Amino acid sequence: MSTQPPASEMNPDPRYPIGKFNRSTADITNHPAAIATLAALPENLRSAVEGLTPAQLETPYREGGWMVRQLVHHVADSHMNAYVRMRMALTEDWPAIRPYDEKLWAALPDSLTAPVEISLELLDALHRRWVLLLQQLTEEQWQRGYVHPTNGRQTMAEAAAVYAWHSRHHVAHITALRKRMNW
Repeated sequence: MSTQPPASEMNPDPRYPIGKFNRSTADITNHPAAIATLAALPENLRSAVEGLTPAQLETPYREGGWMVRQLVHHVADSHMNAYVRMRMALTEDWPAIRPYDEKLWAALPDSLTAPVEISLELLDALHRRWVLLLQQLTEEQWQRGYVHPTNGRQTMAEAAAVYAWHSRHHVAHITALRKRMNW
């Protein structure tokens, strides 16, 4: 099930092929749509990289950007952190979360060399657990949250919307690159 926007809605800025996430206009009340996007991410990401050669996986998605391999590993890193943050939000009273430097994580040896299949398999299991958790939340639980040191308070509903966008965002990086390169 693809949740990518049609090509006509794609942004020409290669950094933000589906546009930037906008907290003020995001529909944070449509929990089923966010959950569906998160459920579809592993398949969509796997399809986006399917058949790519090792050299293609080493190709940056844009000038100065991460390689496709790094993007796949970044999604796994980011979504693992998001899942843990959401679990903390459900079990603690507005916990302060600790951010991580995604650029430094993407430069670690495993992000530069590990087969993408490792992160694709991780995302399969992680998203099954994450979706199961989100599907069972009450409306009261959707309003729980955590405190991000830069972004402030973020409810479960906002976080789900952000990571649904994040899922589409990085898949679009890869699919836009494939289109540009005619792969």
